[in-house]
Amino acid sequence: MSTFRKQRPDAPAGSFQAELAGLRWLADAPDGAPVVVAHGAGPGWIELDRLTPARPRAEAARAFGAALARTHAAGAPAFGWAPCAGPWYIGRQELSCVPSPTSGAFYAEQRVLPYARRARERGHLDAAGLAVVERACAVAASGRLDDDEPPARLHGDLWNGNVVWTPDGAVLIDPAAHGGHRETDLAMLDLFGLPFLDRVIAGYEAQTPLRPGWRRRIPLHQLHPLAVHAASHGSSYAAPLVAAADGVLDLG
Repeated sequence: MSTFRKQRPDAPAGSFQAELAGLRWLADAPDGAPVVVAHGAGPGWIELDRLTPARPRAEAARAFGAALARTHAAGAPAFGWAPCAGPWYIGRQELSCVPSPTSGAFYAEQRVLPYARRARERGHLDAAGLAVVERACAVAASGRLDDDEPPARLHGDLWNGNVVWTPDGAVLIDPAAHGGHRETDLAMLDLFGLPFLDRVIAGYEAQTPLRPGWRRRIPLHQLHPLAVHAASHGSSYAAPLVAAADGVLDLG
Protein backbone atom coordinates (compact mmCIF):
# COMPACT_ATOMS: atom_id res chain seq x y z
CA MET A 1 0.00 0.00 0.00
CA SER A 2 1.26 3.50 -0.77
CA THR A 3 1.91 5.96 2.02
CA PHE A 4 1.67 9.68 2.46
CA ARG A 5 3.19 12.16 4.87
CA LYS A 6 0.71 14.35 6.71
CA GLN A 7 2.51 17.58 7.50
CA ARG A 8 1.70 20.68 9.49
CA PRO A 9 4.68 22.91 10.24
CA ASP A 10 2.77 24.75 12.98
CA ALA A 11 1.64 21.56 14.73
CA PRO A 12 1.92 21.67 18.53
CA ALA A 13 5.10 20.10 19.83
CA GLY A 14 4.76 16.34 20.19
CA SER A 15 1.29 16.16 18.64
CA PHE A 16 2.20 13.81 15.79
CA GLN A 17 4.25 11.59 18.10
CA ALA A 18 1.17 11.36 20.35
CA GLU A 19 -0.98 10.49 17.35
CA LEU A 20 1.44 7.72 16.41
CA ALA A 21 1.34 6.27 19.93
CA GLY A 22 -2.45 6.43 19.97
CA LEU A 23 -2.84 4.71 16.62
CA ARG A 24 -0.52 1.90 17.63
CA TRP A 25 -2.25 1.42 20.99
CA LEU A 26 -5.64 1.19 19.31
CA ALA A 27 -4.25 -1.21 16.72
CA ASP A 28 -3.01 -3.49 19.52
CA ALA A 29 -6.59 -4.27 20.60
CA PRO A 30 -7.25 -7.94 19.72
CA ASP A 31 -9.58 -8.13 16.72
CA GLY A 32 -10.49 -4.49 17.29
CA ALA A 33 -11.57 -1.76 14.92
CA PRO A 34 -9.16 -1.35 11.98
CA VAL A 35 -6.74 1.54 12.39
CA VAL A 36 -4.73 3.31 9.72
CA VAL A 37 -1.15 2.02 9.72
CA ALA A 38 1.35 4.60 10.95
CA HIS A 39 4.99 4.18 9.94
CA GLY A 40 6.63 6.96 11.89
CA ALA A 41 6.30 10.51 13.15
CA GLY A 42 8.40 13.52 13.99
CA PRO A 43 8.07 17.27 14.57
CA GLY A 44 5.40 18.48 12.15
CA TRP A 45 4.78 15.16 10.34
CA ILE A 46 3.41 11.62 10.48
CA GLU A 47 3.73 8.90 7.81
CA LEU A 48 0.53 6.90 7.20
CA ASP A 49 -0.84 4.33 4.79
CA ARG A 50 -2.97 5.97 2.12
CA LEU A 51 -6.60 4.84 2.42
CA THR A 52 -8.97 4.30 -0.50
CA PRO A 53 -12.36 5.90 0.31
CA ALA A 54 -15.63 4.09 -0.41
CA ARG A 55 -19.30 4.59 0.32
CA PRO A 56 -20.53 3.50 3.76
CA ARG A 57 -22.42 0.22 3.78
CA ALA A 58 -24.86 -1.12 6.35
CA GLU A 59 -23.05 -4.44 6.79
CA ALA A 60 -19.69 -2.68 7.13
CA ALA A 61 -21.22 -0.44 9.78
CA ARG A 62 -22.44 -3.41 11.81
CA ALA A 63 -19.01 -5.04 11.58
CA PHE A 64 -17.40 -1.77 12.66
CA GLY A 65 -19.67 -1.61 15.72
CA ALA A 66 -18.67 -5.11 16.81
CA ALA A 67 -14.99 -4.33 16.25
CA LEU A 68 -15.25 -1.06 18.19
CA ALA A 69 -16.72 -2.98 21.12
CA ARG A 70 -13.65 -5.24 21.07
CA THR A 71 -11.35 -2.21 20.99
CA HIS A 72 -13.11 -0.79 24.04
CA ALA A 73 -12.94 -4.15 25.80
CA ALA A 74 -9.14 -4.21 25.39
CA GLY A 75 -9.17 -1.67 28.19
CA ALA A 76 -6.73 0.80 29.71
CA PRO A 77 -4.81 0.90 32.99
CA ALA A 78 -6.93 3.81 34.32
CA PHE A 79 -9.34 6.53 33.38
CA GLY A 80 -7.20 9.29 31.86
CA TRP A 81 -4.26 6.99 31.08
CA ALA A 82 -2.64 7.73 27.71
CA PRO A 83 -0.22 5.59 25.68
CA CYS A 84 2.62 8.10 25.75
CA ALA A 85 4.04 10.51 28.29
CA GLY A 86 2.66 13.53 26.47
CA PRO A 87 1.89 16.18 25.71
CA TRP A 88 -1.49 14.94 24.48
CA TYR A 89 -3.94 16.71 22.19
CA ILE A 90 -7.45 16.80 20.80
CA GLY A 91 -7.08 18.73 17.57
CA ARG A 92 -4.70 21.57 18.44
CA GLN A 93 -5.85 21.86 22.04
CA GLU A 94 -3.80 20.20 24.73
CA LEU A 95 -5.56 17.35 26.50
CA SER A 96 -4.92 16.46 30.13
CA CYS A 97 -4.22 12.77 30.70
CA VAL A 98 -3.66 12.24 34.42
CA PRO A 99 -4.71 8.72 35.47
CA SER A 100 -7.71 8.64 37.80
CA PRO A 101 -9.46 5.79 39.63
CA THR A 102 -12.95 7.12 38.91
CA SER A 103 -14.72 7.94 35.69
CA GLY A 104 -16.83 10.92 36.71
CA ALA A 105 -14.13 12.96 38.42
CA PHE A 106 -11.70 12.37 35.56
CA TYR A 107 -14.28 13.31 32.96
CA ALA A 108 -15.51 16.47 34.69
CA GLU A 109 -12.10 17.79 35.72
CA GLN A 110 -10.01 16.86 32.68
CA ARG A 111 -12.43 16.57 29.77
CA VAL A 112 -15.10 19.22 30.32
CA LEU A 113 -14.24 22.03 32.73
CA PRO A 114 -10.93 23.16 31.12
CA TYR A 115 -12.62 23.70 27.75
CA ALA A 116 -15.83 25.21 29.10
CA ARG A 117 -13.77 27.72 31.07
CA ARG A 118 -11.63 28.44 28.02
CA ALA A 119 -14.80 29.05 26.02
CA ARG A 120 -15.88 31.54 28.69
CA GLU A 121 -12.49 33.29 28.61
CA ARG A 122 -12.74 33.64 24.84
CA GLY A 123 -16.26 35.04 24.96
CA HIS A 124 -17.83 31.95 23.38
CA LEU A 125 -19.88 31.03 26.47
CA ASP A 126 -21.57 33.43 28.86
CA ALA A 127 -21.31 33.32 32.65
CA ALA A 128 -24.76 31.81 33.10
CA GLY A 129 -23.98 29.04 30.62
CA LEU A 130 -20.69 28.24 32.34
CA ALA A 131 -22.50 28.03 35.67
CA VAL A 132 -24.84 25.36 34.27
CA VAL A 133 -21.89 23.38 32.90
CA GLU A 134 -20.10 23.64 36.24
CA ARG A 135 -23.18 22.32 38.08
CA ALA A 136 -23.36 19.38 35.66
CA CYS A 137 -19.67 18.68 36.20
CA ALA A 138 -20.21 18.74 39.98
CA VAL A 139 -22.80 15.99 39.53
CA ALA A 140 -20.39 13.94 37.40
CA ALA A 141 -17.44 14.50 39.74
CA SER A 142 -19.49 13.48 42.77
CA GLY A 143 -19.61 9.90 41.47
CA ARG A 144 -23.41 9.74 41.43
CA LEU A 145 -23.35 8.75 37.76
CA ASP A 146 -20.38 6.37 38.02
CA ASP A 147 -20.79 2.66 37.43
CA ASP A 148 -18.63 -0.43 37.74
CA GLU A 149 -17.40 -0.44 34.13
CA PRO A 150 -13.61 -0.60 33.79
CA PRO A 151 -11.70 1.97 31.74
CA ALA A 152 -12.21 1.36 28.03
CA ARG A 153 -9.64 1.81 25.28
CA LEU A 154 -11.10 4.93 23.65
CA HIS A 155 -10.39 6.55 20.31
CA GLY A 156 -11.20 9.78 22.13
CA ASP A 157 -12.08 11.98 19.13
CA LEU A 158 -14.53 9.69 17.38
CA TRP A 159 -16.52 11.99 15.17
CA ASN A 160 -17.69 11.11 11.66
CA GLY A 161 -14.58 12.59 10.00
CA ASN A 162 -12.26 10.25 11.89
CA VAL A 163 -14.01 7.14 10.55
CA VAL A 164 -12.88 6.51 6.97
CA TRP A 165 -15.01 4.10 4.95
CA THR A 166 -12.93 1.95 2.61
CA PRO A 167 -13.76 -1.04 0.37
CA ASP A 168 -12.78 -3.28 3.31
CA GLY A 169 -14.84 -1.41 5.91
CA ALA A 170 -14.36 1.41 8.40
CA VAL A 171 -10.87 2.51 9.46
CA LEU A 172 -10.03 4.80 12.38
CA ILE A 173 -7.75 7.84 11.99
CA ASP A 174 -6.66 10.86 14.09
CA PRO A 175 -7.25 9.61 17.66
CA ALA A 176 -6.91 11.31 21.01
CA ALA A 177 -6.66 7.84 22.52
CA HIS A 178 -6.89 7.33 26.28
CA GLY A 179 -8.67 5.34 28.94
CA GLY A 180 -12.25 6.46 29.50
CA HIS A 181 -15.88 5.41 29.59
CA ARG A 182 -16.91 3.54 26.45
CA GLU A 183 -20.15 5.51 26.10
CA THR A 184 -18.06 8.62 25.33
CA ASP A 185 -16.94 7.31 21.92
CA LEU A 186 -20.51 6.31 21.05
CA ALA A 187 -21.92 9.67 22.14
CA MET A 188 -19.48 11.49 19.86
CA LEU A 189 -20.52 9.31 16.93
CA ASP A 190 -24.12 10.27 17.72
CA LEU A 191 -23.32 13.97 18.01
CA PHE A 192 -21.75 14.33 14.59
CA GLY A 193 -23.94 11.89 12.65
CA LEU A 194 -22.06 8.78 11.54
CA PRO A 195 -23.78 7.04 8.59
CA PHE A 196 -25.65 3.86 9.57
CA LEU A 197 -25.16 4.61 13.26
CA ASP A 198 -28.10 2.36 14.13
CA ARG A 199 -26.25 -0.55 12.48
CA VAL A 200 -23.05 0.36 14.32
CA ILE A 201 -24.91 0.25 17.65
CA ALA A 202 -26.56 -3.05 16.73
CA GLY A 203 -23.18 -4.59 15.96
CA TYR A 204 -21.71 -3.16 19.15
CA GLU A 205 -24.49 -4.53 21.35
CA ALA A 206 -24.32 -7.94 19.68
CA GLN A 207 -20.68 -8.05 20.79
CA THR A 208 -20.96 -6.29 24.17
CA PRO A 209 -24.35 -5.06 25.40
CA LEU A 210 -24.53 -1.49 26.66
CA ARG A 211 -25.82 -0.75 30.14
CA PRO A 212 -29.54 0.06 30.40
CA GLY A 213 -30.25 3.76 30.09
CA TRP A 214 -27.20 4.55 27.95
CA ARG A 215 -29.24 6.72 25.60
CA ARG A 216 -30.33 8.94 28.51
CA ARG A 217 -26.66 9.41 29.38
CA ILE A 218 -25.68 10.65 25.91
CA PRO A 219 -25.77 14.32 27.07
CA LEU A 220 -23.21 13.52 29.76
CA HIS A 221 -20.79 12.04 27.28
CA GLN A 222 -21.34 14.82 24.75
CA LEU A 223 -20.21 17.50 27.21
CA HIS A 224 -16.57 16.91 26.27
CA PRO A 225 -16.77 17.36 22.48
CA LEU A 226 -19.22 20.24 22.84
CA ALA A 227 -16.95 22.03 25.33
CA VAL A 228 -13.93 21.48 23.09
CA HIS A 229 -15.82 22.92 20.13
CA ALA A 230 -17.15 25.84 22.15
CA ALA A 231 -13.59 26.69 23.11
CA SER A 232 -12.12 26.34 19.63
CA HIS A 233 -14.93 27.01 17.15
CA GLY A 234 -17.04 29.71 18.75
CA SER A 235 -20.35 30.57 20.34
CA SER A 236 -22.48 28.43 18.02
CA TYR A 237 -21.64 25.50 20.32
CA ALA A 238 -22.65 27.32 23.51
CA ALA A 239 -26.36 26.51 23.37
CA PRO A 240 -25.85 22.77 22.62
CA LEU A 241 -23.28 22.61 25.43
CA VAL A 242 -25.66 24.18 27.95
CA ALA A 243 -28.51 21.95 26.74
CA ALA A 244 -26.33 18.87 27.31
CA ALA A 245 -25.43 20.15 30.77
CA ASP A 246 -29.14 20.56 31.54
CA GLY A 247 -29.60 16.95 30.44
CA VAL A 248 -26.95 15.86 32.94
CA LEU A 249 -28.69 17.77 35.73
CA ASP A 250 -31.87 15.87 34.88
CA LEU A 251 -29.92 12.64 35.43
CA GLY A 252 -28.42 13.76 38.72
